[in-house]
Amino acid sequence: MEMKGERILPADRATVWSLLNDPQILRQCVPGCESLVATAEHSYDAVMTAAIGPVKARFKGKLSLADIEAPARYRLLFEGQSSQAGFARGEARIELQELAPEQTRLVYSATSQVGGKLAQIGGRLIDAAAAATADKFFEAFAGQLPARVSAVPEAAPPPAKAPSSGVWRWLLAFLRHLFARKA
Repeated sequence: MEMKGERILPADRATVWSLLNDPQILRQCVPGCESLVATAEHSYDAVMTAAIGPVKARFKGKLSLADIEAPARYRLLFEGQSSQAGFARGEARIELQELAPEQTRLVYSATSQVGGKLAQIGGRLIDAAAAATADKFFEAFAGQLPARVSAVPEAAPPPAKAPSSGVWRWLLAFLRHLFARKA
């Protein structure tokens, strides 16, 4: 499965980078994420509950960051396993581009492989679940930005409605079916 996209976020690149690297913020924003615990620098154990079509399961997995060029880009490697649903693994490339002092473009591309019951689900169903998860993630993530941006002395513009496609869309969709989402 491949997914590409971008989102325009109403915050400076440093703020977006900081939140994208904050396990607590990510745990709150990723639908179905039960835990995200650092195991080493740039490595995490994750537990998620997800539902994709008829398959509902709890996934345990690992996330790690590689090729880090702060605050511009990194690669996110992920793998997850569920005794009920199978496995998922892949990688996502995330890049942040500063468009204006309070506006950042997040560009992503991701690839993944699934096995077990997940492989038996149609690609369209997985893609739709991934898109829905990404939308929920970005809505929650954008909700975290005003508090961070408003800490700056100047008044920040209200959050812009993020486009429905993007790097996180694929990543979240993949993570959703990989690590599961609570029904």
